[in-house]
This record gives sequence, C-alpha cells and structure tokens, in this order.
Amino acid sequence: MSGSRHELRVVAPGGTPEVRPGDDLVALLLPLVALRDGDVVVVTSKVVSKAEGRVRPGTRDDALPGETARVVARRGPTMIVRTHHGLTMAAAGIDASNVESGTVVLLPLDPDASARALRATIRERTGLNVGVVVTDTAGRAWREGQTDIAVGAAGLLVSESFEGRDDAHGNTLAVTAPAVADEIAGAAELAQGKLGGRPFAVVSGRADLVLPPGEDGPGAVALVRAEGADLFGYGAREAVLRALAGSPDDRAPFGAPAADGEVTAAISLVLGVDADPDGDGLAVPLGPEGRAVLAALAFAHGWVLDDNDSAGRLRVRPSTP
Repeated sequence: MSGSRHELRVVAPGGTPEVRPGDDLVALLLPLVALRDGDVVVVTSKVVSKAEGRVRPGTRDDALPGETARVVARRGPTMIVRTHHGLTMAAAGIDASNVESGTVVLLPLDPDASARALRATIRERTGLNVGVVVTDTAGRAWREGQTDIAVGAAGLLVSESFEGRDDAHGNTLAVTAPAVADEIAGAAELAQGKLGGRPFAVVSGRADLVLPPGEDGPGAVALVRAEGADLFGYGAREAVLRALAGSPDDRAPFGAPAADGEVTAAISLVLGVDADPDGDGLAVPLGPEGRAVLAALAFAHGWVLDDNDSAGRLRVRPSTP
C-alpha cells in the first residue's frame, strides 16, 4: 500500500563570494534564490562563523582547549570532545579547511541565536516565513564517514514524535522520533558538496515543519542529550580511565545510579563475589586488596564506596545528587 506522492526539492546556488567578518549573509543569499513561504534555508556554520568573526590565527591544537567542555574520547592524535554548546565532535568542530593558511574557524558562539537572527532578517526583508538550519559536519558512532547535522535552528520543528501512533500494520510505535533538522542538513549537504563553494541551500517540500512567524522553536540544542542521558558519555578507553581516577567532576557522564541488581551483577562478573543487600547499599565480601577495583566499579555505576560494615566487609551505595 502506498500513500500520495511527496516531493522534496533542494537547491544549492553557486555564486557566493568569500565571506568576511561583518558580511551580511542574507544580502548574499537573497539574490541567489527564489524563496517561498515554508522553505527551509540551510547555511553552513563555517560561513556563519566567518561573518561573525570566529576566525582565529593558529592551529586546531591551539584553539582546542578553549572550545572544549570535556574530553569524550581519545585515539592517538584524534580527540573527540564535548563543546560548550553540548555538541560532541572531533576537535570541537574547529575547521582548518577552506580558510586562509595559518588560521582556523571556530563554531559560532550560539548557533541557535545565529539561526534566529538570519530568520528574522529574511522575514524583515522579504515578508516570507521560513525555517533556518545552521549545519556542520560530524562523524557518527558505529558508522564510517561523516554527514552534516543541525547545530543551530530557528522556526523549525527539529524532531517529530511518532510515539503512540500505529503503523500501516497496526503496530504501535514506541520510540520513533526522527531528527528532521539533521535530515534536512544531510539532504542539503548532498546538493552543496564539500568543495563546491555553495554554503547556502534551500529545502522545499516540508512546510509542515516550519513554525508560524514569531515562533522560533527550541532550536537545535533540543537535539543534544543532557549529560548522563547518553549511554556513550565517554569512549571505551576514556571511561576506564575516568572510573579508575574517580574524580567527582567526571561523574555526570556516567548517568544516574544504576539499580542494585545491575551493580550486583557487575561485582560478580568482575570480582567473582556475591554482594548482599545492606540497608541502602550492598555489602561486598572483599578485603582491602579489592578496594580499588570495587571503587572504580561503583563509580562507573553511579555508586560510591562507603565505610566497611560491622563485619568488616566493603560497602557500596548509590551516590546522592
């Protein structure tokens, strides 16, 4: 069974000059495209950053500390970090391509604010109601290659929820929430290309996602999982290091305290002993020699190593907020 035909159209115009600090991006865009109500204007973060003066002398390594909220994973020279925006990206999204030698481009300070400003200016000058997406390129866990994602958005539903709805076979959808802002970013990049010098694109055919004038929506920040809500808050090696180090500052990405049964199973698997319920925690029949490993296991599960119980056993309990 098939529904009615639906068409999505993506246009990425050529002719954009090199963008400099202070340039008016809307003035550069409007002569190149014929916008309509309900279109989605897609702009690469690189030209937004250039116009906003986010170009810096130096290398990625020079700029990385200032753009990093915390390290997520390291493999050799590659460093994946969480930026101050909450984005998780290689080298904090700092770009050394398509920019003068000896300089790098940082991400916009607030990509959602940049998208809102572009949308408001387009409305002001044309009277049209459009959505705006600011994009950047990112890798994905479990997948080779990169794709563009939305780092900023305005006037757009950034995700759709199908939870509770039935499919054509009567199955109820449980957790189905397409990140449509990311899908729009990826579709636009297919037309823009990496080397084509086409930083703008216009996506037509999804006016249903564009919000009414004056409503900018939650922005792309709504697609960023909160600290502790992501199952992969650290890379495999980094998680081991952080758990063993046990710094309170590193606790949040491990998430909320795990259930007793999960902690009991982990202790049995790693230490080969059975933990017993003990008030609000667990008593573990280990001597001082097992303390360091148990402390790391507890930390990784959102628990803490407590004082020994009356029988001299080690004791762990959930950490308090």
